[in-house]
Amino acid sequence: MIREAEPADLAALAEIEAAADGMFVPLGIVFPPGTTVIEGCDDPGRVIVAGRPPVGFALVGMVDGLTHLEQIAVHPDHGNRGIGTRLLDAVCAAATRAGTAAVTLTTFRDVPWNAPWYARRGFHVVRPHEWGPELTGLVEHERSLGIEVAPRVVMRKDL
Repeated sequence: MIREAEPADLAALAEIEAAADGMFVPLGIVFPPGTTVIEGCDDPGRVIVAGRPPVGFALVGMVDGLTHLEQIAVHPDHGNRGIGTRLLDAVCAAATRAGTAAVTLTTFRDVPWNAPWYARRGFHVVRPHEWGPELTGLVEHERSLGIEVAPRVVMRKDL
C-alpha cells in the first residue's frame, strides 16, 4: 500500500533509511556520520510511504521549481518486490498533480539499484551546465558532506 505519510510514521523511517544505506557498505560506500536524510524532515506532507507500518519511503522537496526526490529507501528485508518502483511512480504522479514539469534527483552512477535503475524508469543524466542554482547548491552540499559527485550523477525525468 502506497500512501501519504502520517506524523506517527516519521519516527520509524530513519531505521529504514539506515538499513537501506547498509546495502552500500559492501560496495565501499559509507555515508557520513550524523543524522539520516529523513531525520531532517518534520513535514509528513513531503513523504510517501509503503506499508503500514512503513517498509519504505520517498522524501521529496522542490529544487529550482521542480519536484526533487531527496531520498527513496526500502528496507532490505522487503527489497526486490517492486516497492521502490511503486514509490517512484507515486512521486511522479504527485509531481504531475502539483504541476511541476519534471522530477530531479542525485544518485550513484555505477550502483545497479541507483542510476541504472532510474534510467530504466525514464530518467536521464543532466550535465552540470544544465543544473539550476539550487541544484548546483545541493550538489555542493553533498560534496561538503563527503559524498563526492564523481561517482554520482544528477538525473531528471520530464513529466
